Amino acid sequence: MEEKDFKELLKEKASNINVFLKDEEIDKLYKYKNLVLEWNEKINLTAITEDKDFIVKHFVDSLTINRYIENDKTIIDIGTGAGFPGIPIKIINPENKIVLFDSLNKRIKVLEDIINKLQLKNVQLIHGRAEEVFKNKEYREKYDIATSRAVASLNVLVELMLPAVKVGGKCICMKGNNVEGEINNAKIAIDVLGGRIDKINKVILPEFNLERNIIVIKKVKPTPKKFPRKPGTPQKSPIQ
Repeated sequence: MEEKDFKELLKEKASNINVFLKDEEIDKLYKYKNLVLEWNEKINLTAITEDKDFIVKHFVDSLTINRYIENDKTIIDIGTGAGFPGIPIKIINPENKIVLFDSLNKRIKVLEDIINKLQLKNVQLIHGRAEEVFKNKEYREKYDIATSRAVASLNVLVELMLPAVKVGGKCICMKGNNVEGEINNAKIAIDVLGGRIDKINKVILPEFNLERNIIVIKKVKPTPKKFPRKPGTPQKSPIQ
């Protein structure tokens, strides 16, 4: 796809979810796409490489949560991978501090290069396991918003996210379709970890008619100190 066509399609598809991109934001997103695909030849970052797919399944999908992002907040994107949704959210909310968190150091090195080339300011990179990092006072309950996309089932995910968020903050969990079972299985864990489900909104991605569900969980009380548990434990034995 030609650059002009890519940018026009990106603008159109974003407008379908009521995100109206400025030209400079579109330019940065286009450059970001190219950087991801360049690195993708050296390290596996994404299976989505066709331009139309990239626009909808990465960029528009990431931007579906923009309505829940307030100004002047510190956002941590847990399990960020190639930077989704954190980097697109940063590009259109430059005043917010973004922390990109991932367990694979190779991806962190890639993200460092991408951030430098995009000239993004006030972005922090953290390499580690959520189960270990969010036991540390330096990172525990320090963030206004935690985001996560396609990382784990909800009953596992909340144990990795809620300990990072300060009381009064929120987790934005990006899930696919058929989330009712996940939500039911996670209700006890959410309560135990200090959360409360605030919103569940369904979004249909344009062009592909793909259903997404955005689950917003408010942090209403501190997370008990014993959580998160040791690495691997949340996956093996979710809170029930």
